[in-house]
Amino acid sequence: MEREITAEVDLCRPDGGLNPAAVGWTRQPLHRANLRGWGRCKRWEYWGIVTPNHIVGIVVSSLDYAGVHGIYVLDRETGEETVRDAVVPLARGTVMAERSGVGVTSARGGGVQIELREDETGSAIEASARGVRVSVRVPRPAGHESLGVVVPWSDRRFQYTVKDVGRPASGTLTLGSQVYPIEDAFAVLDHGRGKWPYSMTWNWAAGWRPGLGIQFGGKWTEGTGSTENAIIVDGRVQKIGDELRWEYDTANWLAPWSITGERVEVEFQPFHERVATSNLIVVAGETHQCFGHFAGRVRADAGWLDLSGVVGWAEEARNRW
Repeated sequence: MEREITAEVDLCRPDGGLNPAAVGWTRQPLHRANLRGWGRCKRWEYWGIVTPNHIVGIVVSSLDYAGVHGIYVLDRETGEETVRDAVVPLARGTVMAERSGVGVTSARGGGVQIELREDETGSAIEASARGVRVSVRVPRPAGHESLGVVVPWSDRRFQYTVKDVGRPASGTLTLGSQVYPIEDAFAVLDHGRGKWPYSMTWNWAAGWRPGLGIQFGGKWTEGTGSTENAIIVDGRVQKIGDELRWEYDTANWLAPWSITGERVEVEFQPFHERVATSNLIVVAGETHQCFGHFAGRVRADAGWLDLSGVVGWAEEARNRW
């Protein structure tokens, strides 16, 4: 049984090791990521925004060796991608907030400017680069819950993640001279802070339709006693403590994916594959993020729920960092 944490807690002890009291999961961000020192420390904010016409990804990250930031836009009708990435040595010009939902995270460098500002009412996202600008407001609805989890590989290697699925989003997307309204949209936040092993592979899936969201992870949590699996029903998190089985074809990423467990019988059908690779010698990675539609069912506390109409993504990421 995973422990639910209901009071504020520091992620680390004064010596920089994992605070045992921080291990568990939350419905609201309660952890202060008081990471210390340099080396193996990874900090990031990723926002994924799904509109009827576009999918937008915004990332700010500090990986010790480098800041890796980016703006991604997919035109869902044409399949055209707009990608603006920046790698900044030693993450110069990068500011990472210590707590999720509080303060300002920002990055400036390599032609990319991003500011993520948090207050008690929600999140403001401002991002720009050559030929692209994103300006989005993401309110935090009353009673809305997010899934926070601490994953402990050891007392020196651990990760704190917040996955916040299905918040409303509105604003504008500018591509060249064309301005597109962002409306009837939802946003997903991946907030990460931790000290990682050098090499790691993970799966992540997130999706939403009004009233129902899914948040699934795999591989990276195995053997830790923690999972990042949950469903979100009418804004409330229902935690799934089981590891899930992921099946997909790495020779054909657009083939259907299967994600299953005692409470999960899900098929994911991609309509677009995004490939992101990096090779900075010490830091290297390859991510296949597929956008698509979910089908099947999940078992909520009140019974099985059909996933028809849930849209989002599933991915595999392999990193040396």
